[in-house]
Amino acid sequence: MYRIFVESYKNFISSIDDESYRFKIAKPFELIIDIDKYTFEKEKESELYKKLSDLLYFIEDNINVFPRLKAFLWTLESRNIKGKRYNVSTKEELEEQTKLMNSFIKLAYWY
Repeated sequence: MYRIFVESYKNFISSIDDESYRFKIAKPFELIIDIDKYTFEKEKESELYKKLSDLLYFIEDNINVFPRLKAFLWTLESRNIKGKRYNVSTKEELEEQTKLMNSFIKLAYWY
């Protein structure tokens, strides 16, 4: 599942404009596909790290709405990528990010 996410992310990013809203929404996913970058950003408690943490916390808190992502969260936890609430993201951002993540898992960007 992790490999599907990574490849889908790369396909998605290569297909959109760097200045688009969807690109900005997907930016925190960089930390999922690069564990070293995740560790670095976590140590700094950067904005990017906080946005990803908010997202993962939001998904965990709403897992009944997004049951397909439950196994993916386990995959992330096995890599020590976990959610925490920082409240730096809007509800709209979190919902859009979750929909995008779900579409990756559903193979929408799998070529």
